[in-house]
Amino acid sequence: MTRDKLMDDIDEVLASSRTPRQSREEAERPKVWQPASTLPEPDKQPGYTYRWVRVSTLGQNDARNISSALREGWEPVRIEEQPKFRMLVDADSRFKDNIEVAGLLLCKVPNEFMEQRRKYFEELTQSQSDSVDSNFMRENDARMPLFKERKTRTSFGSGK
Repeated sequence: MTRDKLMDDIDEVLASSRTPRQSREEAERPKVWQPASTLPEPDKQPGYTYRWVRVSTLGQNDARNISSALREGWEPVRIEEQPKFRMLVDADSRFKDNIEVAGLLLCKVPNEFMEQRRKYFEELTQSQSDSVDSNFMRENDARMPLFKERKTRTSFGSGK
């Protein structure tokens, strides 16, 4: 047997022992069933934040909640803005041109409002924390402190 014939035989054996390559479709994970989300996710428009606002609970209108949200700056999303919701809208909705699903109305607000809202509540929280701390520390006595800041130290032993 010549060297070339031997090499061809080895290549043939190796080629037959290889597994064929998988296509991308074969390598994908199998799709897994999962329950449908109660509230579908809207297509986001740049510059807006979306939220579902409660308009009714157990068939009872919640006028206080929706009016509060509208006064905060939330505006109902029109069905023309999110056409994929056309089939999901409640037929008995009081908001005919808007998106209401299961007693919740899809609303949007500009991102600037959300940033102002976040800052407002951050300042309110800080103010309340400062008030609680000052009220608590007012009763502090150096002979018996109410609050002692604890510091930790890390030391390394000699290894013995």
